[in-house]
Amino acid sequence: MAQYLVTGAAGFIGSALVRGLLERGERVRGFDNFETGKREHIREVAGQIDFREADLLDLKAVHSACQGVDYVLHQAAIPSVPRSLEDPARSNAVNIDGTLNVLIAARDARVKRVVYAASSSAYGDTPTMPKREDMPANPISPYAVSKLAGELYMTSFYRVYGLPTVSLRYFNIFGLRQDANSQYSAVLAKFITSMLQGEKPTIYGDGEQSRDFTYIDNVVAANLLAATQAESQVAGQTFNIATGHRYSLNETFAILKELTEYAGDVEYAPARTGDVKHSLADIARAQAQLGYRPLVDFREGLRRTVAWYRSLAAVTAKVTSQ
Repeated sequence: MAQYLVTGAAGFIGSALVRGLLERGERVRGFDNFETGKREHIREVAGQIDFREADLLDLKAVHSACQGVDYVLHQAAIPSVPRSLEDPARSNAVNIDGTLNVLIAARDARVKRVVYAASSSAYGDTPTMPKREDMPANPISPYAVSKLAGELYMTSFYRVYGLPTVSLRYFNIFGLRQDANSQYSAVLAKFITSMLQGEKPTIYGDGEQSRDFTYIDNVVAANLLAATQAESQVAGQTFNIATGHRYSLNETFAILKELTEYAGDVEYAPARTGDVKHSLADIARAQAQLGYRPLVDFREGLRRTVAWYRSLAAVTAKVTSQ
């Protein structure tokens, strides 16, 4: 039984990792300041984890959280392109300075490995597809720049200090507990909740932009592999975590119409600054060196996600009516 620290434990991805680790019988320490995470995401498992409410910019708190830890799964960030455009300084502080604090504390605590939530936004809007890890980075938004900087710090700490690190470039993650209520919410969460309520969803652009949408269970599996795979196979490296298939937003809307039984249309709005037109991952490196395989494909992931949001809406309606 290993001791894991999950930063951003109350976030969408972090809370899924907490549950995945507990299911495996691991010991879990959570770390979050609830700036973007939600208490309800971890409420049902709170008694099973050692939770620290603190900020990544508090190096003393991060040092304390890393003591006695075997593996750090660093998910904490301000994960939003639009928000980084509005407040680049805060994104820079949390995503870069906070990540540096995690690395310093992990190094000092002699942690076995740090697994970092990197982002496919590092590729930018280059036309070459699929995206391979050896392609030149071309970040567009301040968010993308900050996440790429975190990758570079990961590699640096492995090369300079010998701290084993792994960076996982996530491609458009979706699934249970993804926030649909924020103006910065991911597109699928907004689509599904709007359509279940009979409201018209909005597509920014012509809808032909495409994404390698990746269900949350695939990300959980990738993190566990990255933490435990032989150091010689993964340390200091970056891996795409996706499915290797892409769907346009128009195609996605059509699939969701069927799953949600939505009878309306979609509304189109001007494209947003900083958004990437197409995204598709080459996952060959992750397959060969991590042993990664997508466990859940796009359509099945959508089915599970719609079912979860539908059950959530039913519970909310029941509570409201009491």
